Parts: sequence; structure tokens; C-alpha cells
Amino acid sequence: MDKDITYDEWTQKVKIGILTEAGKCPVTSLIIMLQGKWKFQIIYEMCIKSPIRFGEMRKNIDGITNTMLTSSLCELEKDGLVSRIQFNEIPPHVEYSLTDKGTALLPVFYAMTKWGLTYIP
Repeated sequence: MDKDITYDEWTQKVKIGILTEAGKCPVTSLIIMLQGKWKFQIIYEMCIKSPIRFGEMRKNIDGITNTMLTSSLCELEKDGLVSRIQFNEIPPHVEYSLTDKGTALLPVFYAMTKWGLTYIP
């Protein structure tokens, strides 16, 4: 699918069921990348403060365990949405921030926020 497709072109292709060469919905891969209970909240925390340390993020996200935060951050890093910088100081620490690819998702999050504020009580 053309990366510069317009909204009108997109709706036409949706109606005939052809969005990708494989015929699959191109949003599915993004949804799979962001699936899970914590990834949206982690990205949101990095929008508020970036870079952010692991411990600070852990305190800011109610209910997340160290294991889940570590796992989610590793997946986001593997997908190229988050960068991890390790400082070999005393005491050692790690900082996380959104990559350019991760930052490019912010307009999508904005659109989802507007939709949620409009349609979810």
C-alpha cells in the first residue's frame, strides 16, 4: 500500500477490500504491536516526560509490576518505538524515550483521544 495514500483513496480501497498486496487490513499489524494492557500507558508517560527512568515510570503507572514494565519496554524497544540508554555510573540507571517512530504515533493517539472524549462517557 502506498504510504502517502489519501483518506479518499483509503476509503475506496476499503470498500473493495484491497488495502495491501496480501489483502489484509494494514491496521492489524499496528494493533498487534501495541496490544497489551500497559503499552499505551507507557507511551503516554513518555509523552509527559522524556527521557524517563524506569523507577519513575513504575511509580506513575498504577498496578504495573516490574516484570510487566520490563517486558513491555523490551517489546516497544524491539519494535523501534522506544529507545533505551543505559548509564554505567554509580548508581547505574537507565532512561527511556520515544524514538522518531514512536513520536510519529502521537497524531494517532491524539485522534484516538478525541474520539474517546466524543463517544465514551
